[in-house]
Amino acid sequence: MDREDHDEVPLPVRAEARWPMVTAVVLAMVLTVLRPAEVRVAPPWVLPAIESVLLVILIARDPGRIDRRSGALRGLSICVVGILVVDALAATGLLISVLIHGGQATNSAAELLSAGTVVWLSNMIAFALLYWELDAGGAAARAYRMPRSLDLAFPQQLNPEVAPPGWRPIFIDYLYLGLTNSTAFSPTDVFPLVPWAKIAMGVQELISLAVLGLVIARAVNVFT
Repeated sequence: MDREDHDEVPLPVRAEARWPMVTAVVLAMVLTVLRPAEVRVAPPWVLPAIESVLLVILIARDPGRIDRRSGALRGLSICVVGILVVDALAATGLLISVLIHGGQATNSAAELLSAGTVVWLSNMIAFALLYWELDAGGAAARAYRMPRSLDLAFPQQLNPEVAPPGWRPIFIDYLYLGLTNSTAFSPTDVFPLVPWAKIAMGVQELISLAVLGLVIARAVNVFT
């Protein structure tokens, strides 16, 4: 069976559970609280408060599995993810500024490595959520049908014979993409095919390279 025939087979709705996404957002909020004040863009309660309100509304409107296709809900979900991405990018900028100009966090190698780890994890989670939200129209759209034209090409999509019929990526696949892109600094098994995906993956690679390189170099300098 070729790919076109494979795509034409009617498939049941395969809606994702919402708890993995909620868990990732909650973890991102916890990481915000754990950041040193120097790499925090607002008081520690601000982001968790905003994200909590948005999450409650999102879960109330579409509880359980993500299967309700709604422009308003998609916009709300993009807002949740967008705030985390902007916050992670701002924290990265602040961390780089502290590494260049000096600050309290740079006085101790342990504190510096801790701050760098928190910022790196924040970016990894934020970009994983971004890929999950934007790919193929979002989780609700993917639950009904994957488009012929892919945004992100997973191995199971490039080689359908290695996957069960109707395979669709879920949050763990995007989390793995965020992790590998942050550590390998390049695509590994998932390939970006459209401009937004290439830009997002490129930005994440540059952020990860800058954070890891500068933090490790400064920590070595502090040790010596």
